[in-house]
Formats: sequence, structure tokens, C-alpha cells
Amino acid sequence: MSKGDVRRRLQEAALALFQERGYDGTTATEIAARVGVTERTFFRYFASKRDVLFDEDALHEGLSAAIAEASDGLSPMALLRRAFVSLIPLLERNRPLSEPARAIIAVTPVLQERYLAKAAATSMLLAEALRMRGVDQDVATLAAASGMGVIGQAMESWFNDPSAGLGQHLDRAFQAWSRLS
Repeated sequence: MSKGDVRRRLQEAALALFQERGYDGTTATEIAARVGVTERTFFRYFASKRDVLFDEDALHEGLSAAIAEASDGLSPMALLRRAFVSLIPLLERNRPLSEPARAIIAVTPVLQERYLAKAAATSMLLAEALRMRGVDQDVATLAAASGMGVIGQAMESWFNDPSAGLGQHLDRAFQAWSRLS
């Protein structure tokens, strides 16, 4: 079994247990046992059971790389759009995990707090990636916050209406954003 397989199986087991017993009623030991690995193995992949729901390393790497590798001359929001579009395959692949995770987060206050902290960290990462491209600090910070709003709207629409792909929802969200001024 590959590392990716173990990680994914731990995530799936955690989500199933959180749905069955609630977040607070589930331990890392129980998650590991469901997969047939030790608790120590669980902690090789995740710092805590909470981190099973907030696996943003690939997301952050993808966003940073897409912004850094973009051609010159793009506006900050065009850079962010490019970065978000580059992540569509990852986000679509992870939908079977992210959809139940959203429901668990919605009913668990400690996870809601973590979600907000992770969103703020992502916004700061985006702002820093924009600053590395020479974007003024205030503009980079505002663009990153706006971009987080756009991708958040697109994701929410996509979860509510999966008949259209995430790319279509992202296009609609950017169109709506462009009508704000």
C-alpha cells in the first residue's frame, strides 16, 4: 500500500467515523484501527485528527506555483484566477472527501475556528505570492481577500449544484466579482 493510499484511507475512515460518532466522539486510535494501521502510523500522516479535514499542503503548493509560473503582465486577479483554475482537477478529485468534511465542519465549532484560520493562512499565502510578483502590498492583500471570496462562492455554488463543473462555477463567480465596481 502506497503512502498516498494510506493517507486517503485514513481520511475516508475519519470522515466515516465523524459521520457515525461525531467529531468529538472519534479518536485517532479508532481512525487508525478502521484502516488497520497503528495510531503511530496515523500521526505520521496527520498531526491531529483535526488535520484530516484540513489537508491544504497540495492546495498551497499548487497556488504558489501557478502564480509564480504565470506569464508577465497579468493583473493580480488574473493571476489568482489562473491559480484557481490550475487547482480544479485536484478539487474535483477531492470532492468525495471535501463534501462530507464541509458538513462535519459546519456542526463542529472547533473545526469552524480551524477552517477560518486555514482560510486566513491561504489568503496570506496568496498575498505573499502576489507580492513576490511585484504587486503592491495593499493591492496584493486586497486581491487575495477578494480572490478567496470568489473561490469560496464558486465552491459553494458547485457543492449546491454539481450538475455544472467547478470551472463553470468559477467563471460565474469571477463574472459576478467583475460587476462589483
